[in-house]
Amino acid sequence: MMIMNDIYMIFIGLLILIIGVLIGVAFLTLLERKVLGYIQIRKGPNKLGMMGILQPFSDAIKLFTKEQTYPNFSNYIMYYFSPVVGFILSLIIWMVIPYYFNLISFNLGILFILCCMSLGVYTVMVAGWSSNSNYALLGGLRAVAQTISYEVSLSMILMSSIVMIMDFNLLIFENYQNMVWFGVLMFPLSLCWISSMLAETNRTPFDFAEGESELVSGFNVEYSSGGFALIFLAEYSSILFMSLLFVMVYLGGFVLSIFFFLKLTFISFLFIWVRGTLPRYRYDKLMYLAWKSYLPVSMNFLLFFLGLKIFLM
Repeated sequence: MMIMNDIYMIFIGLLILIIGVLIGVAFLTLLERKVLGYIQIRKGPNKLGMMGILQPFSDAIKLFTKEQTYPNFSNYIMYYFSPVVGFILSLIIWMVIPYYFNLISFNLGILFILCCMSLGVYTVMVAGWSSNSNYALLGGLRAVAQTISYEVSLSMILMSSIVMIMDFNLLIFENYQNMVWFGVLMFPLSLCWISSMLAETNRTPFDFAEGESELVSGFNVEYSSGGFALIFLAEYSSILFMSLLFVMVYLGGFVLSIFFFLKLTFISFLFIWVRGTLPRYRYDKLMYLAWKSYLPVSMNFLLFFLGLKIFLM
């Protein structure tokens, strides 16, 4: 009976976590619209509620009550379910947050994250392909090439931190960052991680999957109402998660304090700040950046930290 109670508590905890993530995503979109508004010297949403605070809820109601359209020549089942699967995957990754109580905390957290991120590529590819539209297919192909390339760079950069702690458990990172953050110890790598993070989540200046100027809207061009909303939610949920991962790996690990959440908010704000500041990169340069810059740098650092670890042992 006690075991069943524990399992119920875990499920309730996970449900609360998912609701928290969704509310966080809602207000991240509001933050983005407000910050971009002030960067471009305008107000941003300011009509609904006090200073536009209720805007995300009206957006959600509007999106989910619109009529769902679908192209006649699309591969309907795949077209319909790929945003749903993408959204579920982006929420499943959150299950490995290393809370000290109640939730799932297991020793292979980082491997689980990498697996879920790799699966996320397929949903984008299927969404682009099943729409049966040239623009959507091109956007999907670009997104797949970009995401796969930057997954390599992300995992190689992550390997240096893993070598330092010799564990895949996210809770262990905190123990090793009591004296000095890994962000200071591995400063160049943390900068590489930030830009790889932008590329991995298809954000400006690497948003080639939906380059409005050349691909109208990329892989999601045929989606409307609920399908579009799910793709949107998945993207912003992965932005929040990547910020969380950066804070855990490079900025002092997981400590349940207000300071931890301030760091998390700042890294999420960084995504928006970059979007308001930088123009879009060129596609071939993006690929060269991953394979000719980040990969050699991260491999060299990996060898360096391996040597350091052996020396310290």
